[in-house]
Formats: sequence, C-alpha cells, structure tokens
Amino acid sequence: MADVLILAIETATGCGSVALTRGPGSTGKVLAEYTLQPEVTHARRLLGSVAAVMAAAGVGWNELSGVAVSQGPGSFTGLRIGMAAAQGLAMALGMPLLPVPTLDGLAAQVVGHDLPLCCLLDARKQQIYAGFYRYRQTGWHREAPFLVLGPKELARRIQQPTLLVGPGLQTCRDEMTAQPLARLADAALLHPRAASIGLCAGRMLADGAVAGEGGAIPLYVRASEAELNLQTMQEASRKAV
Repeated sequence: MADVLILAIETATGCGSVALTRGPGSTGKVLAEYTLQPEVTHARRLLGSVAAVMAAAGVGWNELSGVAVSQGPGSFTGLRIGMAAAQGLAMALGMPLLPVPTLDGLAAQVVGHDLPLCCLLDARKQQIYAGFYRYRQTGWHREAPFLVLGPKELARRIQQPTLLVGPGLQTCRDEMTAQPLARLADAALLHPRAASIGLCAGRMLADGAVAGEGGAIPLYVRASEAELNLQTMQEASRKAV
C-alpha cells in the first residue's frame, strides 16, 4: 500500500484545499495541493480546484486509489459541500471513500513535540471544537471524544503542559494566554490541510478502514442551528398543549 494515490478534499473551514498524496502517513508525500480562502462558497470552486490539481500533477482518474474528505467538526455548510463532492467522485470512480476527522488531520501536521496536544477549531458562538492527543510510536492518538466548549471550560481542562494548535486559538487566546500550562503555537501556522487528510487516508486505506456502502456522514459534534431551532419549536409546542 506504499503507492496508494489519494485525492483529498478539505472544506471544514473557510480556508479550503484539494490535494493529491501518495503513500501513507509520515512515509507518504504530497504531489500537489491547491489552497484558497475565497470570497465565494466552496461549492463555487471545489470541482474546478479538483480538476486543476489533477491536471497540474498529470494524474488520470483511473490512477487514484481512493477519495479522502475532511469529515469535521467544522463549518456545517463547508462539511456538507465537501462530503457531497467526495461521495459523488468516489461513487463515479468506483473507489473507496475515506472520511478523516478534521482535528485528526490537524494533529498529523504537528511534528517534533513531546507535550500532549490539543487541536482547536472555531465553533462560532464563542465556542471551540477541541481534540486532545498524545504521541505514541505510530503517531498522535486521540485520548477522548471531540469536545465543543467555551474558552473558560477549555482552560479548566488543561491539567498539564499542553501544546495548543489550530485556528480555534483566535477564539480563546486571552484565556489560553492566562493559563500557565498552555503552550500556544502561532495560529497562522496550522490550518486544516487537504494534504494531511490525504496522508491520513493513505494510512486508513492500508489498514482497511474505509466508509461502508452507506457512505459517510459529516462529524458535526454539536447540533446545527436548524436542529436547535426545531427543538425550541417542539418544546414550545409541547408547552402550549
């Protein structure tokens, strides 16, 4: 499986990307990557970016081993767009679909650190998506389910020196600066990347971990605004009866 060729899509944040990677994990390499923070939605440019990366790398569709996609958490709209595109491509090509949790892909970009790791994405509404990791021989391993929480609660959960990375740092920088056990990386240095998603997917494919016949669903972690509004309406309706 050292030669697996993965087309990867990352649309969990505003800074989306598409990449081609060959091989699994730390032994793999990036063949091409296209990244852009657009003024229009991912839907307006995603498939064009895929075609551009394939053409630039000189790769034919029949050469691919699978299609990877950033599964979330992240932007609800962005995740739906990326997942729909990845599922459509995988189905049309008759290839495996490889969903990779966004924070797992972000963790895979961190090298050369012995400290426990906390990866952060902006969840809006003054909340953060967080994933806690510890490094072992095979790489970063998630220690608990993903969390969505406020900056003060995140500060309370850091009980030992911990490296914090990711664009979610912008939401909680004041609280994390005041937390003596937090070690802050530059938020601009680490954003989710399709290349990292592709390399993680290469490892998954080598291990036989692919989406089933029903495909994959976005990993939202918390309920969407529409779901919350529906719950509010249902509760109001029950009280009115």
